[in-house]
Amino acid sequence: MLIRSLSHSLIPIHLSLDNLTARLKTDDKSALKELFEAHYRAVCAAIHRLVGERGVTEDLAQQVFIRFWEKRQSITITTSPGAYLHRMAVNEALAFLRTRKNQQPDEITPATPFAPEADVEENFLHGELEQHIHQAIDTLPPRCRAVFQLSRFEELSYQEIADQLDISVKTVEHQIGKALRVLREKLYPYIQQ
Repeated sequence: MLIRSLSHSLIPIHLSLDNLTARLKTDDKSALKELFEAHYRAVCAAIHRLVGERGVTEDLAQQVFIRFWEKRQSITITTSPGAYLHRMAVNEALAFLRTRKNQQPDEITPATPFAPEADVEENFLHGELEQHIHQAIDTLPPRCRAVFQLSRFEELSYQEIADQLDISVKTVEHQIGKALRVLREKLYPYIQQ
């Protein structure tokens, strides 16, 4: 949270909202470059929280800046450039998650770590359960999945999730409840063992 707020305060003076808008409307590519340098890491962080894959994160972050440049003539920024880009990053990640269907869980490779003292059956059952958990999470609708992952994996508060996704805390609560119902239903055979 502190890093996120610091990144917004590190915007160069010459990137003020009015100045930035005027420079973008005159096709000033240096304005985009300055914006990129000031916000690339924050955009990547926002996307990575939802997607979790470095290569995909970097591709989507670049896409955010490409879309920003393509829409430069019609963009209306009412908050700050950082907040606007953060919203674009979240939307880009959610769009990616919506299009990614039938996602396969991570494959077991020779490099997959196993506890040496754990017995083979226990490792197998743990891996199988983990696979079913990931598959169950992947069946969640994109927004529900994003809220659940931010809550459970990123350990953000409901208020932080609401702020980040630009939704109400009530919506966050609803999405978490929905995710837990779906996961309970899908994982019922494994929970009862």
